[in-house]
Amino acid sequence: MDAKDILGLPKNALPLPRSKPPKESQRKPDGISREVYALTGGLAPLIPAIESNHLKQRKAQSQSENEKITWQWLPFTNSARKDNLQLYHWVRVVNGVPPTGDYSFAKYNKSVDVIKYTDEEYEKYLTDPAWTKQETDQLFDLCHQFDLRFIIIADRFPSSRTVEEIKDRYYSVCRSILIARAPSHADVASNPLVKDPYNASQEMERKRALNLLLSQTKQQERRDIEVLAQAKRISEARKSIKGSAVVERPAVSDAVSLGPDKVVTDDTVTPINPDVPSSAITNPASEIASVLSSLRMLGVYLRTYALEQMVQAASSSAGLRTIKRVEQTLQDLGVNLKPKVPTKAVCAEHLELRKEILTLLSLQKQLQYKEAEGSSIRDASFAETPGTPPKALRAADLDRTFTPDSSSIGGDRLGKREQKRKRGGCGLILKGPGRLSEAPSSPAQSKRPRKFKASD
Repeated sequence: MDAKDILGLPKNALPLPRSKPPKESQRKPDGISREVYALTGGLAPLIPAIESNHLKQRKAQSQSENEKITWQWLPFTNSARKDNLQLYHWVRVVNGVPPTGDYSFAKYNKSVDVIKYTDEEYEKYLTDPAWTKQETDQLFDLCHQFDLRFIIIADRFPSSRTVEEIKDRYYSVCRSILIARAPSHADVASNPLVKDPYNASQEMERKRALNLLLSQTKQQERRDIEVLAQAKRISEARKSIKGSAVVERPAVSDAVSLGPDKVVTDDTVTPINPDVPSSAITNPASEIASVLSSLRMLGVYLRTYALEQMVQAASSSAGLRTIKRVEQTLQDLGVNLKPKVPTKAVCAEHLELRKEILTLLSLQKQLQYKEAEGSSIRDASFAETPGTPPKALRAADLDRTFTPDSSSIGGDRLGKREQKRKRGGCGLILKGPGRLSEAPSSPAQSKRPRKFKASD
């Protein structure tokens, strides 16, 4: 008995496995990567999986289950109005309960608190020969009515007053009242009306400049744009030329002119080539003049930007080491590299201080050069004059008899040998380094034959 008998299966052969239908080979479409195609089996479906009607039905079911919404025509009042006007509008009502509270747009009603004064305060603090009390009362009534909209106030004002005059009178009255009512001036010192009083002349000048700017024609605007673009190109070209000069010849960029014939650098003293024209050397005054002209073309600019440009122009002839020494000198003096309060006077004094420091460093370099020149002249006074060619060695000097000094070390032995050579009638001639040869005796002595010893 086997498993088939237990399960009641026929004892025939095993059934053949079902053959799977062959998979259709699909070609990967263009425009899709192989990895994405392997993951998705093709392009992603563009149609959403859930129909929009089904979503609407679910939303309607959830609303119907939780709340009931209706729209009703209901009255409302606005707290911003003082006449209690009642109007109607459509309101969204949930479960039959209308919304409560103030009108939703009443929060946008903003009003200005205009200062009010008494007759006694006016007579004591607010009298002005250019304004009467009636005109001042009318002005403050209009300010309260139109919420400090000074253009409308000037249009509705009975007298012929400009907007600047109306503003000046209003803010001067408010400032005087605040100071008079305060216990001390320090209590209202931080108030904007007291801290920054209104300046009518400055406001008129600002409007005049703005009017000139807005009244320009298209041609003037294009011309200004072209001038600014040209100035930008010139400044970029100067920066590139200056940068290349610093990279290629850093020693020349650190040079300071000493005079018509020499230039002293941070390390050495180099004479100037007289063939180079003086116009090729940059002049800080011309650089500053060019910076001023470019700033005039800008029209409106920051004073800190102008100070940076002026400092760069003043330091154009100096090198990187000199500029670092100037900054180090400023730090030693306790002066900021950039003024904290860049007023016109402060910027002018800061620029003048930098120029004086540059002059001081230039004079120090000139002093070093003169001291080095003086020391070289003193050293050369005991030797041959510099600049003369060395004398040529003569043949007689080369073939001169070598005669050592008898006062040197071993001079006694050398003196005895010299006496022997004189008696023997022969001398030594220096033929080369370390080689000595016999020299003929002087012509005054007769040449004697050589004596042979017994050994010979």
